[in-house]
Amino acid sequence: MEQLSDHLLIESYLRAVKLELNDDFINLIEQELIIRGLDEKIKEMS
Repeated sequence: MEQLSDHLLIESYLRAVKLELNDDFINLIEQELIIRGLDEKIKEMS
């Protein structure tokens, strides 16, 4: 996950949610968003 840019991580998260992918996968992305401090940015976009 560290090799993904912030932008690509956010895009991956949004697409995973839209496509209703596996909850474990979405949770993994969410944890990385929190680590990077991007969770607030996602909340603003929702």
